[in-house]
Amino acid sequence: MRSYNKMGLALVTLSLTLCIPLSYAGEGAREKADKLFSDTLKNYSHDVQVVTACDGRKRVIVEGYKEGDILPRERAMEAAKLLNGLVKYCNAEMVAVIPQNRIDIRLSIDGEPFFTINNSDLKLPVTLVHGGQEHTAREGQIWDAQVKRMIAKGYKVFHSQITGTNGISCDMCHPDASNTHPETYPKFQSQLKKVALLRDMINWCIEKPLEGTPLAHDSEEMKALEAYILSTRKGVPLDYGKH
Repeated sequence: MRSYNKMGLALVTLSLTLCIPLSYAGEGAREKADKLFSDTLKNYSHDVQVVTACDGRKRVIVEGYKEGDILPRERAMEAAKLLNGLVKYCNAEMVAVIPQNRIDIRLSIDGEPFFTINNSDLKLPVTLVHGGQEHTAREGQIWDAQVKRMIAKGYKVFHSQITGTNGISCDMCHPDASNTHPETYPKFQSQLKKVALLRDMINWCIEKPLEGTPLAHDSEEMKALEAYILSTRKGVPLDYGKH
């Protein structure tokens, strides 16, 4: 049994800003990709270094290094650059191999056979993973409806008295989310005596003025509140740290 590790996550998780959803990843894509990945590892006579993206669906085999090795900075940056490109295709299962000769990268999508892309420009085969087509109007409508649904839920929570215990609701102090300035976060908040995110101030308001129970940061209510507040500042430039 050949082993591998997942070094390098910190190199790639902080800079991801774009995700291109695919219409589908194909039935059994994960199983096919896992089998191809396993079969590929079996072809090596020694352990190899594998770097895995934060979504768990993009795996890069770096030839010439084994489990536990710290990749040289240049080679680590190659792997991170490749993962930054691959991870944009959200639903695709991808296995890539950076060869020792560092010329052509081998890439498999959804467990299909490997093909090569040039390591000098890392141009990805968009036609293979998205058909080379723009997102359809229907896709845009679906996504827009989901965003509006979350904002509407946030509006409801923002104007509800159930968030607290004393009858005060968020909108009573901040009509239409006024004076919330979400575009200025993160910033130091004197009330909290630390650098805060928008969600930290939301919870401070719930806990203090509203005398309620703080929301979990990953709760649907917190996400909805942030979505609603941010929606009221559409078009306002980011200006973090501003007071």
